[in-house]
Amino acid sequence: MQNWLCYEGVFLPDGMEKEKIWFEDLGLMEYKKAWDYQESLFKKNLEVKSTVYSLPHEANTKLTPATQHYLLFTEHPPVYTLGKNGNSNHVLLNQNELLAKNISYFQTNRGGDITFHGPGQLVGYPILDLEKFETDLGKYLLNLEEVIILTLAEFGISAGRSPGETGVWIEPDVPGRERKICAMGVRSSRWITMHGFALNVNTDLSYFNYIIPCGIANKQVTSIQNELKQPINIVRVKEKIKLNFEEVFGATILSEIFC
Repeated sequence: MQNWLCYEGVFLPDGMEKEKIWFEDLGLMEYKKAWDYQESLFKKNLEVKSTVYSLPHEANTKLTPATQHYLLFTEHPPVYTLGKNGNSNHVLLNQNELLAKNISYFQTNRGGDITFHGPGQLVGYPILDLEKFETDLGKYLLNLEEVIILTLAEFGISAGRSPGETGVWIEPDVPGRERKICAMGVRSSRWITMHGFALNVNTDLSYFNYIIPCGIANKQVTSIQNELKQPINIVRVKEKIKLNFEEVFGATILSEIFC
């Protein structure tokens, strides 16, 4: 990967080095607040790109925008989120029932259908400039899945993919046994990403009974705790994911902005 020297808001190539990703753990945060924070970082990167791409062609072909990569971790209070092309009928509770159960609900601008976020679930929001990695959104999703698959393997859980369905699954090829452990949904503009993955660690799975998860009927949802029959230290899961993220994306994760 390129190493980029920061000069007047623009990165200039300087040999080969891993991309750097700024990591931040947001802790337990309301969904809308985390979404707004993502949007601020996302838009900041878009503005940087717009500035460079507005230059004359002979100039912008020699410059690489000084976009920053971010990886945010968080947990949310109970909330259902619906993707931009999702079906609202996949939420099986009405507004009064949602209020009674203290569950929030948001229609979002990510891909995918309906899913649940709540305490005990690790949500990851990578905000990456894929022009500094690989401009292939399908490959990007495969890489996110691979990060989770490798992480689960370190906890003794064999997981994989279900053809035609995003996310990470356990026993996807065994009819009646398929169960999703990690949901995914992303947004991309000018190759800047946002939203990401939701891995069930110690999640209360009963919340999934009130939706058709990801719009997929007759398939189960599970968690690491459910598979191993014991609670899991979510801090351990976070550290494993960070290491596997570095490995799969060929990047270095830092805890401070470097430019």
